Order: sequence, then structure tokens, then C-alpha cells
Amino acid sequence: MDQQPNVLQFGAWAGSYYGGAFAEGMEFLGYPYLSELAQRPEYRRIVEITATEMTRKWIRLHSTGDDKNKADRLQKINAEMTRLGVQRAFKKVAEQDGFFGRGHLYLDTGATDDPGELITPIGDGRDKLSKKKVAKGSLKAVRAVEAVWTYPTNYNSNDPLKGDWYNPDVWFVMGKRIHASRLLPFIGREVPDLLKPAYSFGGLSLTQMAKPYVDNWLQTRQSVNDAVSAFSVFCLKTTMSEMLQAGGDALTNRAELFNNFRNNRGLMLLDKEAEEFANVSSPLADLDKLQAQSQEHMASVSGLPLLKLLGIQPAGLNTTSEGELRSFYDWIAACQEGLFRANLTRVIDFVQLSLFGDVDEEITFEFVPLWALNEKEEAEVEKIAAETAEIRINSGVISPSEERQALASRPDSPYEGLDPDDAPDLLEEEEEGLEPRAGAAKLALGTEEDDESEADRKAA
Repeated sequence: MDQQPNVLQFGAWAGSYYGGAFAEGMEFLGYPYLSELAQRPEYRRIVEITATEMTRKWIRLHSTGDDKNKADRLQKINAEMTRLGVQRAFKKVAEQDGFFGRGHLYLDTGATDDPGELITPIGDGRDKLSKKKVAKGSLKAVRAVEAVWTYPTNYNSNDPLKGDWYNPDVWFVMGKRIHASRLLPFIGREVPDLLKPAYSFGGLSLTQMAKPYVDNWLQTRQSVNDAVSAFSVFCLKTTMSEMLQAGGDALTNRAELFNNFRNNRGLMLLDKEAEEFANVSSPLADLDKLQAQSQEHMASVSGLPLLKLLGIQPAGLNTTSEGELRSFYDWIAACQEGLFRANLTRVIDFVQLSLFGDVDEEITFEFVPLWALNEKEEAEVEKIAAETAEIRINSGVISPSEERQALASRPDSPYEGLDPDDAPDLLEEEEEGLEPRAGAAKLALGTEEDDESEADRKAA
């Protein structure tokens, strides 16, 4: 007769495996447990710092064509995005992606209570379907929706060669079926295809990634606290055989009395012939380093600089966090492109349809860089740019009007919006007694002074 499998042994093995995988973040933790972990400051700091940096300076709208002729349109788009709270909504979905691995942005076109309309697509914002479905004034709001309230219903699991492979096109939201074009998904860290159904077609959350390191930190923190609280142990060498005799409880009562009343002003009475009192202390020299290393591991897995996560400045002579911050800002810029670019473009297109009834595809945006120069560095850059422009003008490479046009069209220039045609008349200024620079004067007069000496140019 075949032997029956050892069910208890198999169950113990399975429990041990899944328990270890759960502790190490190798299994989907589930939205209820991830919601509980969001209360811990270690996880919240990691997620909130990343989401805040991704939306702190936000975007700058511009046109690939003539910005001057579209300034009014750009201003209206900016005002509408402010009314809708797009920046705040994107920050919230970035936090949801960090906490749960998936977030959604719902585009409210006034059909929230119409189940038949919710299941129909509204296009990508630029196709004919979008122009037909989204009329002027139809975009009412944009709202962030947590992943726990959504579940995929229709997706292609038969043909990986198609574009909709494991990409749900309809989602359940509390019993309502909503097309994916109305409920935009945000997934920053996708998991392999085999794991997508187990993760509810979401991604890997920052919380789950950091969990083993946060657990180690919490354990180390408590261990260090316990070591500090009990680093000193008092020892009393006495005759222990008294405890085995009648009335041996007196020794125990004596020890308990000492523990209850010991302080720096206490007194311990000993038998000098039979007893000896000693104080044994544990070394605490390297506990701070061990605790700091355990804490820094959380920064390594999250990609956050210690200055951002913990507020710790680098130690040592002439050490700065500039390189670390630059690298971090580059990483944030990559995250903005990966998580925000496609859906934000779609939102801006729907905003244009709701405002104007059409989409100007020349209108685009760029994320404002997080790294910024201080006032001194900006002045130095402006000075170098001015000297470079002067050299080009004096050498005849460009004219003053072309440099004026370049200054007026540069977005970050202090002369942005300057009228290029309203240039001062250098010849008239010279006739009035003013002395313009040599190269500019020559261009204004239309003459060339090839025989001019270096001293004359300096005097001019």
C-alpha cells in the first residue's frame, strides 16, 4: 500500500516558506496590510518625499511653434489645470503608487452616475473618438482613486503578441464597470507577467520593497534601546546555599529590596568576610554606528539621500551633499517621465477639448528641473553669457537684434517678453553724446574700422 503523504510536514514547510517570503517582501502583502504599514513614519517618509519631489516644481507649458501667438491659450490651460487640482491629484496618485504599487486618476466627464456611459471609451485625447465624446465644458474634475477600490475585469491573457496583453481595458470600481480610458492607471514598478494577476495587475510598492530593511531597523533600534537600558548589571557574590535552607527567602527579599530602591544615593551593606559586590557593564562604544548603518539601509533601497530622508549632513572636511542631491534629482526626473508623462499628456489634451473643443498638438510641457542655482551662480552664468554674446556681436557672427531676439525668447531669461523690435538707436545715442560699445557702434553706422588699434577699442 502506498504511503500517505505527511500532510502536517508539508503544511509546516509551506507555512515556513510563505512566512519567510512574506517577511522578506517576496509575496504580495495585500492592500489592507499595506494600508496599515502606511501609518509607520519609516514608510510614509519614503513615499511622501518621493511624491513631493516629483510634483514640487511641477511643469512648464510651452508650444513647439510660436509661443507669443498662443500665450492666451497657454494661460487658460494653466488656469483650468489649477481649477481641476491636477498637480495635487498627481501627487496623490504618486503616493498611492508608493504605498500600494498602483494608483488611478478618474476623469469625471459628467457620466459618474451613468453605468452605460462609464463602460464606453473616450479615446486618448487626440483621436476622433475623443473629439466626439468630450465636448466643451464636459471635464468636471480629476480624482485620485486608491487601488483597493478597483479590480480588473477584462484583459487579454491569450496572446502576448498583442498590445493589450495583460493590460486591463475595463475596471470594477465598487460595482461600476469603468473603461480604462476614463480611469488612468499609474504603475511605477511593474512586476513580471506571471505575478501580475497575484498583484491585482498592480506593481511593486515602495513599502513592500523597504519592508525587510525597515524591519531590521526597528529590531536594531529596540535592541540598542534594551542594551542602553540594561548595560549595567550588579552582582552580589554570597553563599547561595542559604537559599536551600529554612528561611532562604530572606536572600531573595534582600535582592528585591535592593532593586526597588537602588539609586546613586543608596547604600549596600555586605558581609566583608563572605560577600562581595561588583558592577558589570557592557561596552556601548559602537552601538551608534551599528544603529546608523541599519538606518541608512532604508535610504539605499528607497534611493533617497540621507539628507532628504534623515536630515543628516555628511561629516568630514569640505564634504557636501551636492553630488548626492544632483543624482537624486536626476532619478526623480526619470520617475516623472516614466510615471507621469503619458497620462499627463492625455489630461492636458482633455483639458484642451473641454476648453476649446480642439487640441493643439504643438502645446506640450516639460518638468521644471529641481536643481536650481543660487543668486550668485545665476549672476555668474548671466555674466558669462553676456560676454559670449558681446564677442559674437563684435566678431560679426550675429547682430545685436539677433541677440536681443534670443534674450526675449529664452524662458529663464530676466528679459523674457522683451520687444525685439524696440531696440535703442545707437547712432542717435552717439550723436547725443553717448558712447556706445565699439562693435555695436560699427554695426549701427554700417562701417568697418580695420585699422583701429587695441587701445582705441579699449577706450571705446
